[in-house]
Amino acid sequence: MEQHRSHNPNPSHQNRPSAYKREREDNGRNHCENKHSRPNRPQNQSGPSRGQNPHSSLSLSTRRELYERDFPVYKQPVEVGCFSLDSERRFFNDGRQIRYYVEPDRRPNFDLRDGYKDRFIKRDDSVKEKLDHMLRWILANRSKLSARGTTASSCDLDIDFVTWRGHLTKLLTAPYETREGWQLAVTRFRGTLYISEVETEAARRDQENRTERHEEMMYWGYKFEQYTCADTVHSRPDPGGVVNTNEAFCTVVQTRLADHRLLFSGEVDCRDKDPNAPAAPACYIELKTSAEICTPKQRSNFHRFKLLKWWAQSFLPGVPRVVAGFRDEEGVVVAMETFPISKISHLIKNEHNCWKPTVCMNFCSDFLSFVKHIATEDNPSVVYLLSWEPRRDVTFSVHRDSPYCFLPHWFVEEMTSSQPSHQS
Repeated sequence: MEQHRSHNPNPSHQNRPSAYKREREDNGRNHCENKHSRPNRPQNQSGPSRGQNPHSSLSLSTRRELYERDFPVYKQPVEVGCFSLDSERRFFNDGRQIRYYVEPDRRPNFDLRDGYKDRFIKRDDSVKEKLDHMLRWILANRSKLSARGTTASSCDLDIDFVTWRGHLTKLLTAPYETREGWQLAVTRFRGTLYISEVETEAARRDQENRTERHEEMMYWGYKFEQYTCADTVHSRPDPGGVVNTNEAFCTVVQTRLADHRLLFSGEVDCRDKDPNAPAAPACYIELKTSAEICTPKQRSNFHRFKLLKWWAQSFLPGVPRVVAGFRDEEGVVVAMETFPISKISHLIKNEHNCWKPTVCMNFCSDFLSFVKHIATEDNPSVVYLLSWEPRRDVTFSVHRDSPYCFLPHWFVEEMTSSQPSHQS
């Protein structure tokens, strides 16, 4: 992905400083002194109101034009491990839950409603897992992540940020998001910044008020995976089985965005079963369903909204293609299409005022710089809560020993012990 560095749909913006950097340069030395004193101010200090300077050191703008610069350096993601979650959501430090893609007919007529009433075990959405599974993986693989130039027993990771892929996806899409805000909790611990999502009140209400139709349509995506995935290289899909959304296979990848060293995990739907397929993550495939496209307006909306999220979700971990099943109103898949991630930017180039990959990645990079700038106190019981609503700036508040704390005691204690864990 290093080649994307030169991708710039608007070369005239190539030397424009970011919203965050411009303010930092304008304020000079006084600004630098303020950033170090801020964590000692009263807890729960909030960022500025909407009327204040959008380039304030206490906030970060999401205005798209500020991020139309050269595409930032994004190193090819490297898979450093994986883990599995079984039917009861138990963690295993291995790939036992990986599935293999079996290509269907171009017009497969899969009935996505099948099994919803009698063969569906749904994960309990009320259980907030935060970063726990990722943290278990870190403890089991700590020796892989020891800082360079230190002893094997060092506790410090050679990583700036640890998070889920889904949290980064929300950052990439924020400059174009018009409906859903988010809150991200950040804690600095032993030099690494951990980012975990906090459910917003709006998201909680939406979940409580989901209609039965909405719940069933969420099932359709999992059912599509059951039609197209096999448990072994030589077996066939079993659409008559139970859909259990507790089960998951997750990749763990390491990469660098600009000067930010990232370690993140994301669920993977399946992999190519060809024995000559490239190594992970290049052998992975993302599966999606979407409403069939019947009009130019529908196609435009698909390009502008759905492809943005598909691209962001797969580009980050280096998954090279999305296989989509297009379904009718009754939940029957009537067509299949494959979208290579590297070609999506070409698909959207003729859409007026459409999203730009460079804006997405530059905003994500600047957000991570902003987090480094504000989250200075290294303490597992201090949380910097970053909040954002569409068409507003990102602001933050500081919380000490609060319900927002998300690094569990077992992780903090193990990371501060003298010897790395060797869990299985």
